[in-house]
Amino acid sequence: MFRRTDTRSIHVGKVSVGGGAPVSVQSMCSTPTADTKATLDQIRKLAAAGCDITRVAVPDMEAAESLADLVKGSPIPFVADIHFDWRLAIASIKAGVAAVRINPGNIGSSENVRKVAEAAGEAGIPIRVGANSGSLPKGLYASFLEKGLPPGEAMAEALAEAALSEAEQLERFGFRDIAVSLKSSSPASAFAAAVKFAEKSDIPQHIGVTEAGTPARGIIKSSVGLGAMLLSGIGDTLRISLTADPVREVETGIAILEAAGLREASPEIVSCPTCGRTKVNLEAMAERVNTLVSSIKASGKKIAMKKIVMGCVVNGPGEASDADLGMAGGDGKFVIFRKGEILVTLPEEKAFAFLKEAIEKAAR
Repeated sequence: MFRRTDTRSIHVGKVSVGGGAPVSVQSMCSTPTADTKATLDQIRKLAAAGCDITRVAVPDMEAAESLADLVKGSPIPFVADIHFDWRLAIASIKAGVAAVRINPGNIGSSENVRKVAEAAGEAGIPIRVGANSGSLPKGLYASFLEKGLPPGEAMAEALAEAALSEAEQLERFGFRDIAVSLKSSSPASAFAAAVKFAEKSDIPQHIGVTEAGTPARGIIKSSVGLGAMLLSGIGDTLRISLTADPVREVETGIAILEAAGLREASPEIVSCPTCGRTKVNLEAMAERVNTLVSSIKASGKKIAMKKIVMGCVVNGPGEASDADLGMAGGDGKFVIFRKGEILVTLPEEKAFAFLKEAIEKAAR
């Protein structure tokens, strides 16, 4: 339905980013990186949820020294997140990480940037740089306001220019395996910045709305911002930034990609919003089925169903006759049907067990 923006291709471990590759989902570990066991446990949970790439903070040399063990034990590639000290970037690269994230503006001189670029080039790994609305170069945002631009547009211009400048610092040293992020806590500014950058560069974009907040607010902000970008053809990899368990970030990212038509949503789970006719705990049942389907898909299996419908007598076998599997609740029981044909009527627990068995049989 839309054409994706052409970008150059890079590789973060086994994951292709840009060049038309599927949009990958990222997260960031919340554990102390030096705690190898806790960090690996969290990475495994992220991988099980469908995460393609994760990131770990490297605030000091103790964290950097733990990276080699993390590389050996991690089921997915991860990025070392570096600020202020270029030596941490060099140590991370030597440890075998799949990529590093740096801010060329805060790791010192141009010579330090060159050392990191050369080390990454020799290791054959990419570097992610980025601009954030909270840490733009001094005076850059104000300079666009002085030109008469409204605040939102001024922020978008500043983000795009800052990201271009950071990428150019690396390209001056012959390094081109770059990804950029242009992040703002404003979905509108993040979207406008992504569009402006895409007009000027073929560098793949890591998209997101930064500091989006708790799930209740952050999922909405992320859906608005990333949805606009993805439906405009922009975005090669993404992270949902939530004040929550990182697994929630992965689940939300996958759901956004499915809604945008960029990941297979099969089976689509349709559940009604409930009303006064509802006489069963449909919300709890829908959550259980969603969790079951997500866990099966995260394991790498596909479910040979297009649609699962859950509701009441109104959207039962008649209205939902196209459903591969459906249930309609009433008076504490569920009617289970397939393609409009009623299969069985069962109480809640037995109904879920019936659905679970049917869905698992359809998984391959």
